Amino acid sequence: MNESAPFINDPQRRMLRHTLATLAYRSSKAVSGAPHTFGTLRVNDTTRTPLEILAHIGDLMDWALLLADGKHIWRDATSLAWDGEVARFFKALQSFDDRLAASEPLGFPGERLFQGPIADALTHVGQLNLLRRMAGSPVKGENYFRAEIILGRVRAEQSDNRVEFD
Repeated sequence: MNESAPFINDPQRRMLRHTLATLAYRSSKAVSGAPHTFGTLRVNDTTRTPLEILAHIGDLMDWALLLADGKHIWRDATSLAWDGEVARFFKALQSFDDRLAASEPLGFPGERLFQGPIADALTHVGQLNLLRRMAGSPVKGENYFRAEIILGRVRAEQSDNRVEFD
């Protein structure tokens, strides 16, 4: 990340990047420690499996990066195994965060980047959490207001300094 980039103090980009750090934090909790059969859990014939949801979230982050570059192109990637999709998601999240930290202008307004791929990804992380509970492996609740979420920290490894509860 280039700390001297002129956009580092842009409040809109800082908020988008903080949102990505929040997405990383919450996603890390949703995917860490999931049972090995979690990815294939199918609630009914019309719902996605957790693996399909995670692959879609990765596609959303790929789309977000393209949008940031001014390209409105959607691509469905070929699904990987669970660990591969987890890695792909966090890699795509890092690429999008790096793009927001760069000095190049955004191809679409930040509000549109938020309302499309970012908000959709947050919704799907909530679905993963719900499915974790249904799979008998619930994610611990947490006071997210007090969470240690740091701008630019968009990897799977997150702070262990948590205020969790049952």
